[in-house]
Amino acid sequence: MALDAASHVTVGALSAIFDGTKPQVDQPIVQCVQIKPLPPQPGHQERYRAVFSDISNYVQTMLATQANHVVTDGSLRKGCFVQLKSFQANSVKGKKILIILDLEVIKELGEAEKIGEPKPLEIKADEEEKTQPTTISSNGFYGSKPSGPSPQQQNRAQPMRGPQSSAHASIHPIEAISPYNNKWTIKARCTSKSNIKTWHNKNGEGKLFSVNLLDDSGEIRATGFNDQCDMLYDLFQEGSVYYISSPCRVQIAKKQFTNLNNDYELTFERDTLVEKAENQNDVPQIRFNFTTISDLQTVEKDTTTDVIGVLKEIGEPSQIVSKGTGKPYDKRELSLVDNTGFSVRLTIWGATAVNFNVSPESVVAFKGVKVSDFGGRSLSLLSSGSMTVDPDIGEAHRLKGWYDAQGRTEVFTSHASVSNATNSNMKSDRLKTVAQVREEQLGMSDQVDYFSLKATVVFIKQDATWCYPACLSERCNKKVTELDPGQWRCEMCDKTHPKPEYRYIMPLSVSDHTGQLWLSCFDDTGRLIMGMSADDLMQLREDDPIAFGEVFQEANCRTWNFRCRAKIDTFGDQQRVRYQVSSASAINYSDEASRLADIISSYSMD
Repeated sequence: MALDAASHVTVGALSAIFDGTKPQVDQPIVQCVQIKPLPPQPGHQERYRAVFSDISNYVQTMLATQANHVVTDGSLRKGCFVQLKSFQANSVKGKKILIILDLEVIKELGEAEKIGEPKPLEIKADEEEKTQPTTISSNGFYGSKPSGPSPQQQNRAQPMRGPQSSAHASIHPIEAISPYNNKWTIKARCTSKSNIKTWHNKNGEGKLFSVNLLDDSGEIRATGFNDQCDMLYDLFQEGSVYYISSPCRVQIAKKQFTNLNNDYELTFERDTLVEKAENQNDVPQIRFNFTTISDLQTVEKDTTTDVIGVLKEIGEPSQIVSKGTGKPYDKRELSLVDNTGFSVRLTIWGATAVNFNVSPESVVAFKGVKVSDFGGRSLSLLSSGSMTVDPDIGEAHRLKGWYDAQGRTEVFTSHASVSNATNSNMKSDRLKTVAQVREEQLGMSDQVDYFSLKATVVFIKQDATWCYPACLSERCNKKVTELDPGQWRCEMCDKTHPKPEYRYIMPLSVSDHTGQLWLSCFDDTGRLIMGMSADDLMQLREDDPIAFGEVFQEANCRTWNFRCRAKIDTFGDQQRVRYQVSSASAINYSDEASRLADIISSYSMD
């Protein structure tokens, strides 16, 4: 099989992609020699990195999220053969990297051990700036590498203020933009434009505005300051499509100011070119990354996400006064439900709240809502967010059909009741035994199941992965890699730290009178159960291994109330249910005694 498959591999294609002097091969066939997920980012889609070989060379690649399906459906495996149908070439710090936009696994060729001894594609540091990024697509949408400078590159005297007759030979996807690629043109729709904001401080004064830009591959935020604000603000109109060409500064996104799923953001510069596109119909109108209402329980506080649901209740408009500024703000609270059986409170603000006139039982999609833990999980629509009533998308049609068929008569669990807040109109979280969790097959369906469990910790593995080294940047918490002593690298933040912060990611074996269960818990629960931070426990392992072991022993045989979610996960070819702890608390013996007394009194006496 390996010899037969080798004859189909396009030998030398990877080198040609990065060398414009060599003949280009349309849709080359290569072998996948490695595939692994990148460190997860809360609220964002999982990303994957793959290594492909053409027998002569191998190259690191990043799969665009639109290509994730080949991993999640199990078709992209180590040793298989694929056809690269659309991709973006970049050079980063002496290494060549492909961003794969579209690919197809050739199942007829099967799988094989790595063929040949391919060598890495690398370039010298002084050659990196000479390497021009190339975009190749089977359908020509993203264009190909131009033979000479484009009209945009030839005319950088003034930013474009309106339609021009330039030809856009090479259009890059937004998802391919990075700080290492400094020559590009994107074609994107302006989905949101902020008001002009001003500031005054000891360093001076200024103004700015921001726009959200969207294409088929993703979204990105762009900001214009001062002169760029004056020149570009009136040009950008919400809903219109534009060509935008570098130079334009690319930097790590400030997540507190954006609701978009992108690690980077743009800042317009003096020579940034902006041109309104003549064809406005080949770029999507809006892009959602929905979180179901039930899954909000596991989303970290202050995360920004999108949500869709049926409008169940509409509150009256009201005002609050900011303690910081003393200014009044209009607000209105809504209640959304979906087919996961949960409801959530969502707050809208300002003119959106005052002028709200959507009918109850409409399907509403919200883009850019902030997750709060006030009274359980609740949502707030950001000023940069948007609201779409009865959108013409599959999720909306499915929700409408479900609600008309059965949703009107359902009783929904509120996130307030899950967090022990009182709500007499909603059912409370379900307390289960281990036996009931297994007998009722919680987590075995497509829907996530939530339950409470009173159980005792019986075993914690000391030799297993009970913590991981995390990034020190605020709100990052991604895993870092030790490059050299005192150098810990975070790919997410693009920073190197002198040390990590260790965080718990701990498997627990717990038991009650009906059976045993393995639970997965994270940092907050780990600190509670172990009685110290993972950082301190790691230091204790170095200083006093005996005391380190005693901490684990002392954590055993203690009983806790666990709030859990059960969801089926796929590991390789096998599926199994994962029980994840969302929170834990000590036993309140007064409440527990009352609960048991109520159970006893429910039995009739003869």
